[in-house]
Amino acid sequence: MPAPVSSAPAGLAGFASVVVQWQGTHGRHGLPWQGTTDPYRIWLSEIMLQQTQVATVIGYYERFLQRFPTIRSLAQASQDEVMPYWAGLGYYARARNLHRCAQVLCESWEGKFPRQAAEIMTLPGIGRSTAAAIAAFAYGERSPIMDGNVKRVFTRYFGIEGETSTRAVEQLLWQTAEQVVQAAPADLDMSAYTQGLMDLGSGVCTRSRPACEACPLAAGCQARAQGRQHELPTPKRRKQQAERQCAVLILEHSGSILLHQRPSSGIWGGLLSLPQFDTAGQLEEACARWGLSLAPEQRMAGLSHTFTHFKLHIEPWLVVWDGSRVMEPEADHVWLPTSQLTQAALPAPVRKILDGLYGQDDLLRSF
Repeated sequence: MPAPVSSAPAGLAGFASVVVQWQGTHGRHGLPWQGTTDPYRIWLSEIMLQQTQVATVIGYYERFLQRFPTIRSLAQASQDEVMPYWAGLGYYARARNLHRCAQVLCESWEGKFPRQAAEIMTLPGIGRSTAAAIAAFAYGERSPIMDGNVKRVFTRYFGIEGETSTRAVEQLLWQTAEQVVQAAPADLDMSAYTQGLMDLGSGVCTRSRPACEACPLAAGCQARAQGRQHELPTPKRRKQQAERQCAVLILEHSGSILLHQRPSSGIWGGLLSLPQFDTAGQLEEACARWGLSLAPEQRMAGLSHTFTHFKLHIEPWLVVWDGSRVMEPEADHVWLPTSQLTQAALPAPVRKILDGLYGQDDLLRSF
């Protein structure tokens, strides 16, 4: 791959000021986490917005804060209390790190965020860009961010080529971001600049069909000048997505179903899920051990769920246990009344299966 190139120094002057001016008039101002310098609220929004759209995050953000209004309230809660307020957002390591980070803040920082991005970055689950965003929004620190949307703005404006996930290109992007801030006026409003970059990337300099005519940076944008908006950022080399199969058991008894408490690490870590097996044969063997029979008509319509690196095809089986035989599932399994499913921390595809089965229209939207 050719070395990444950039003409960053030639395009630095006025970049940040233009973004700030545009944000004041055309940027987003009504989001629930805006207008605050509370680092806890800023941190929570930044973590939730990773890999998740704004429209989805808003409801989760408000419910989470209602239940855990402070760092200490989050730190004092158990992981089991936290997970239901994250279930459905995906990427569950974020919630586990959020909980652990709150505990570290209370243990080592008197329940308060450090004021510098370099120190914030040492906390669990907080990377360089998130730390910079917290420091910029909460304390006005001149620390540049570099998330996916901002990478798109920078690669197009400065003509930076190469896959942004490679070390060389990422370093060049960070260097350019630092140069932009260094070249900006001393009184630069870092909150407005940071928010402006996010707004430009998400609403104007979009992945497809960028609205160049509405972009305040259009006059100096190299991608626009060269007609290369759809070539930058350099597309990632496509990899064939792996596919996996599994069978899940919906075991029903007297208005309750059997759920598996998944380990804290791994896929759906810390959530309650349906007992899962690699094949229907393994599910049938488990049923036999429990004295239960399995028939073809007990197989339900399946569904697929896409993770970052693979697609999972889920085959549900419904079995009703009449209680006539002794059954002793493993210790990490629990019986949960179907009336309590809306309060349970369930993965999104499991919610979808159970919503279809039990007809609870609000099951997917409760948490």
